[in-house]
Amino acid sequence: MISLRTRHFLIGGFLALALAFGLAACGGDDDEGDGGTTSAEGGDAAGGEVTIYSSLPLQGSSRPTGIALQNGIELALQQAGNEAAGVKINFEPLDDSTAQAGAWTPEAESANAKRAAQDDSAVAYLGTFNSGAAAISIPILNEAGLAMLSPGNTAVGLTSDEPGADTEIGEPDIYYPTGERNYARIVPKDTVQGAALASLMDKDGCTTVGVLHDNEVFGEGLATNVELAAEEFDYELINAGGIDTKAANYRAEAEDLASQGIDCFFFGGITASNAVQLYKDIAAAVPDVKLYGDDGVADSDFSGGLPEEIAAKTKVTVATLSEKDYGEEGAEFYDAYQAAYGKAEPYAIYGYEAGQLILDVLERADDPTDRASVIEALFATEDRDSILGTYSIDENGDTTLTDYGVFTIEDGDLVFDQKISVE
Repeated sequence: MISLRTRHFLIGGFLALALAFGLAACGGDDDEGDGGTTSAEGGDAAGGEVTIYSSLPLQGSSRPTGIALQNGIELALQQAGNEAAGVKINFEPLDDSTAQAGAWTPEAESANAKRAAQDDSAVAYLGTFNSGAAAISIPILNEAGLAMLSPGNTAVGLTSDEPGADTEIGEPDIYYPTGERNYARIVPKDTVQGAALASLMDKDGCTTVGVLHDNEVFGEGLATNVELAAEEFDYELINAGGIDTKAANYRAEAEDLASQGIDCFFFGGITASNAVQLYKDIAAAVPDVKLYGDDGVADSDFSGGLPEEIAAKTKVTVATLSEKDYGEEGAEFYDAYQAAYGKAEPYAIYGYEAGQLILDVLERADDPTDRASVIEALFATEDRDSILGTYSIDENGDTTLTDYGVFTIEDGDLVFDQKISVE
């Protein structure tokens, strides 16, 4: 188990690495090219072309979600003819995972952010999926003055100091060395997801809920959000802390929670954090347990990796609703996605809206080739009528959307069950 103090040390080290990369990306004698000038200062974008990067996990257990997000972005750009405001758009998808790790890594994410920051034509960076990866790249891109738009991050501390943020390390200000915001997201943050999960477990009649997390920025923060939201309900919640994601099994943790009489269990974390093994061990120790997961396990590797009898008692929350909730525009999206890429993973629609939003931002920007203009237009997003519904981006960079979907698992697939709206 990784202690909170150790987690602070790790995040601090990663941020130091990120800032070092950021300084290299923003100038210096050793810079590649002509010193990392932004498009506002000239460069390739002055010729009527801009580059949009994405950074998503394309290997390991998060690959299905990463690919779905990338495909969604690509589809939106292709439908627009890879052009906005009369400017040609070059799309450069990057991978922030490695085959060896089977998940995103700080080194890969740092390299991706550095590459985008140093590209004179770059005006936007679409990513990341993992909140821990965003904690690495936001400072780099902030110093480079480059807009970052996430279709998947939910950790509270990336944008605010509300419950769930790690204020001991200075969240969220630690991510914005310039003092100005450049990061926004279109998925609701974990104060919303935590409330949705707590409400769902009350609705399902839980009396004692065991909670574990994976010690990552996202997982630990969401576990806290669930714990705080559960205070409004009558059931008992036992937050048992973090797990060693490289462990062979979690029988000891499962037996400990079983001895405390849990009838429900929630894991704050991602599939790559050995989630399938954890759920197997919890189910073995508590045969009648009701199992809950977050959007970090809302992928086919998780749903397809669980034995049928365990999958049947598992529910997953993700900020995606049923196809019918998205109306005619949603039906058109799913048809187009199916034709181009096959069956859509839940997060595909968020990749699509990230692409749609950045196209709209470029259209609204005073100068779509200027990084500062693009950031200004991003934060000026108000009452946007989108495929996800009508939303705005607030001053912190958060969406005003508050709906979460609950999915069950049937035949290895995630199937929409119900919508939870959080006030």
